[in-house]
Amino acid sequence: MKFKKGDTIVVTIGKDKGRKGKIEKVFPESASIKVAGINVSKRHMKKRDEKNPGGIVDIIKPIDVSKVALVCPACSKPTRIGIIVSKNEKTRVCRKCGKKI
Repeated sequence: MKFKKGDTIVVTIGKDKGRKGKIEKVFPESASIKVAGINVSKRHMKKRDEKNPGGIVDIIKPIDVSKVALVCPACSKPTRIGIIVSKNEKTRVCRKCGKKI
């Protein structure tokens, strides 16, 4: 998985196309990520107790990584991620400007 928590992404496909956000959680087993304010759906919740009053609640659902692109912090453009392997460490690089991410 080339995305990490805290990366800034932009959505390329779907109802939230063009919106930017920071990654909150990464799910490598399903190749999806959770981003604040993106892919929000509504759910009708039944009242449980005083802490959970019920009603219509916004739920942030995971979005597939194939529908997002990383925003490079150096050139601030949506880009793919390249990996350079040197001896014992892997480094992520921007495919457009070539700088480290």
